[in-house]
Amino acid sequence: MAQREGSAKVAAAIRWYKARRSTFQGWAQVVVPAVLFLGLVSVRVAEPGWVEQIQHKAFDAFQRAKPRPYEPVPVRIIDIDDESLRRLGQWPWPRTQVAQLVRRLSDLGAAVVAFDAVFAEPDRTSPSRVAELWPKSAETENLRRQLTRLPDHDRVLAQAISQAAVVLGFALVAEPNDVVPAVKAPFSYGGDGPLLYLDDFRGAVTDLPALEEAAAGNGCFSFLPELDGMARRAPLIFRRGQTLLPALSAEVLRVAQGASNYAVKSSGASGEGGYGQHTGISKIKIGRYVIPTDSKGRVWVYFTEDAPERTVSAWRVFNKGFDKSIIEGGMVFVGTSAAGLKDMRATPLNPALPGVEMHANVVEQVLLGRFLQRPDWATGAELIYMVLLGCLLLVLLPRLGAAWCALVGGAGMAAAVGFSWRMFADRGLLIDPVFPCLTILVVYMSSSLINYLKSETERRQVRNAFSRYMHPKLVAELAKHPEKLRLGGETRDMTILFCDIRGFTTISEQFDAHGLTQMINKFLTPMTGIIMDRSGYIDKYIGDCIMAFWNAPLDDPEHARNACQAALAMHQRLAELEGVWKAEAAAEGRKFVPIHIGVGLNTGLCCVGNMGSDQRFNYSVLGDDVNLASRLEGQSKPYGVNTIIGPRTRELVAEFAALELDLIRVKGKTKPVRIFTLLGDARKAQEPGFQRHVQVHDRMLAAYRAQKWDEALALLAECRGGGLPLEKLHDCYEERILDFQLHPPAAGWDGTFTATSK
Repeated sequence: MAQREGSAKVAAAIRWYKARRSTFQGWAQVVVPAVLFLGLVSVRVAEPGWVEQIQHKAFDAFQRAKPRPYEPVPVRIIDIDDESLRRLGQWPWPRTQVAQLVRRLSDLGAAVVAFDAVFAEPDRTSPSRVAELWPKSAETENLRRQLTRLPDHDRVLAQAISQAAVVLGFALVAEPNDVVPAVKAPFSYGGDGPLLYLDDFRGAVTDLPALEEAAAGNGCFSFLPELDGMARRAPLIFRRGQTLLPALSAEVLRVAQGASNYAVKSSGASGEGGYGQHTGISKIKIGRYVIPTDSKGRVWVYFTEDAPERTVSAWRVFNKGFDKSIIEGGMVFVGTSAAGLKDMRATPLNPALPGVEMHANVVEQVLLGRFLQRPDWATGAELIYMVLLGCLLLVLLPRLGAAWCALVGGAGMAAAVGFSWRMFADRGLLIDPVFPCLTILVVYMSSSLINYLKSETERRQVRNAFSRYMHPKLVAELAKHPEKLRLGGETRDMTILFCDIRGFTTISEQFDAHGLTQMINKFLTPMTGIIMDRSGYIDKYIGDCIMAFWNAPLDDPEHARNACQAALAMHQRLAELEGVWKAEAAAEGRKFVPIHIGVGLNTGLCCVGNMGSDQRFNYSVLGDDVNLASRLEGQSKPYGVNTIIGPRTRELVAEFAALELDLIRVKGKTKPVRIFTLLGDARKAQEPGFQRHVQVHDRMLAAYRAQKWDEALALLAECRGGGLPLEKLHDCYEERILDFQLHPPAAGWDGTFTATSK
């Protein structure tokens, strides 16, 4: 009675534990995804730099899928390309040559000429500068006086600039200096306006004062790449201390229109709505154009693919037959695509776009009104969608399961991507599809992972319970495919191995029952490890015998090769263990008897599967080729070799070192088979000595089967000097030949030997 009560208490405790564990796993399937979901929402709200980069990758993909189509507008690039440098000379050109370019473009009718370059230092080719380099002497003094009367090249360029609508470029730098670029037009804004949202540059590199003063406009050509080095947004406005400065593209638009100022609109200021927030700059008005920007006054550049009609090589402009209509009325940017001048930018469409093309793309999209915008409401809309999707999945996953929720999640992701794409393609709006999709993945995958871990825990319990009775690979296969746990089998091409200890009776006499068990275990453990390490399956142990096979339950295309490698490794490991066992025998005061094994390998079609009864069955293999493998192992002793392999195995491992033993009719079979001894791997087979021995041995077998007894004996004597441990094999053939000389075989004998023992 007490025992039954104790059992009942144990059973109740087990039921309580299982119920609590099930409850905990159920809570975990909801709580963990919820925590991860809230963490993802928090990250999205905080919006660190890497979050923005993820969004940008999606926007890049949209641009690559649908770049802005090129439409003819009056924007041209005069490209100082490699061919221009070859024809007109290396850069920097003398300022007189630059002046010629300005005058030429002005004569062709250019509305504005903008330089994506800075002329920060005096021209070294000016006559006065060249004269300073000459040594002082009586001969050069007169030449120096005449040379200094010639016009200065920088003045020549300044004069050319003053006679045309030219916009010069300057660079803003982080290193502090006292240089402030000239401002050609004022900025109007309310309060502190854009100064609150712009990064402050502490230095500048500007053009020579004379050039700067002569120019109609002065703009910054600097770009601020994203964290990944990609140029996606072009600033239209910069800050140097308390001074606002225009970008080169903005200044070109202003000068081309004859506008007198810039108007900057900020959210929460200047009459711009920002939902009560000061979220930054929203628009910049240049003449009649109102340009939407991000909070830092940057415009998203909507790039076109390569447009050759936009660009003119600089050398062509100087040709007399140049078509004036290409330049007339156009806004002309002078820049370079020459690789050596290193003015390249990585963009979503081009890993190396000349910087001047960035300016041209900006002006083109302003003229066309084709803008990309990230609206103020985008972040809020994305967060709301994230929260709705996440909450929906958290509610549905425990109720509908993974399959139905996969459909719901897939639909949510498709909606996010589809809506973002339509907003981009139809309205030029940049809406992030990544984080809504990431929300679905995080919630769904975390819930599925917990469910998987729960199932895997149950599977592991099954595997642990059965792995001591069945092979781990079979247990894993059954865990994946429980339907295989039934009687029946399949036909496979397999390699079977039998391994047996020779003279086991003599060895067993050295031990009592306990000692014999220990000895057998010390032998079987390393041999089993060798077989399993080479993808073999241990079918059974029959006393001191091991039966194993390859290519089941899992596919093994190299089953014959793996089996042969296992056989060679078993003999090698046995030789290593002999010293250990010999020392143990000496320590125990008993006679040491060396352990030798015979191995039989055969390959063929076999039936493999669960064999037995409905009450108990075993995963095993049956077939005629299985029996042959057993017989081959038995023949290793009379032939005095370690391993015998069948003909099909030999065919599959032709590169291994093997020697034909005989044409034999094993006991229980009527058809003879060729058998081989395995002596080494492919490296052994390539040894010249081994190859010579094979040739002599094959000639000996041919003479033996042709009943040329004297020739066979002579070749057999040559084989004995081959250096291979085949003495017993050679003795066997010598004994046969001598017997056949006295008692010739019957007529029609084909060299087959009939075995009388297993």
